[in-house]
This record gives sequence, structure tokens and C-alpha cells, in this order.
Amino acid sequence: MPYGYIGSMRATPGHRTDIVVILLAGRDGLREAGCLSYIVGASTTDDDVIWVTEVWESAAHHAASLQLPETRAAIGRPMPMLTGEFTGQETDVLGGLGL
Repeated sequence: MPYGYIGSMRATPGHRTDIVVILLAGRDGLREAGCLSYIVGASTTDDDVIWVTEVWESAAHHAASLQLPETRAAIGRPMPMLTGEFTGQETDVLGGLGL
């Protein structure tokens, strides 16, 4: 069964665009690692919040992707620009358009 993850993070004021650029640059290699969908979005009600929605072939594929150099860079580089406020939710993906 596909594995889903939806998370949010809060950027320090003025750094949301910088973080989005880093997150999108880190998508290289995700498809080969088992990623079916990787979407980065910006909140329409809060100028500092970023949402990331992912769908993976399995939870194991997601866990393995966290070891990829580009993924580790996409996680590590923006840390100084984040407040430390994160949310996350794992999901069982039941279906949808585009999968």
C-alpha cells in the first residue's frame, strides 16, 4: 500500500521562498527512490508556512530516501531559516487523481 506524509514547517520571516527553492532542488532522484508524488506548497493564510505532501510506494521507500545525499541536503540546508515549528501526519494512501 502506498505511504503518504503531509508536513508543514514555519520559516523565519522573509525566508519562505529561499526554503521552497531548496526543497524543490532536493527532488532530484526521488522518483527513482520510489516517490510517486512530491508537492511543495505555500500557505495562503500565513506568509511563513510551507506544506509538503508526499506519496511513496511504501514507508520503507520513504525511510530509504532520507539517506539520499540530495534529500539530506534539502533537509539540512534550510534549518537555520526555520523556526522549529513542524507538523507531520503519516497517511495510508487509498487512491486519488495522478497516482
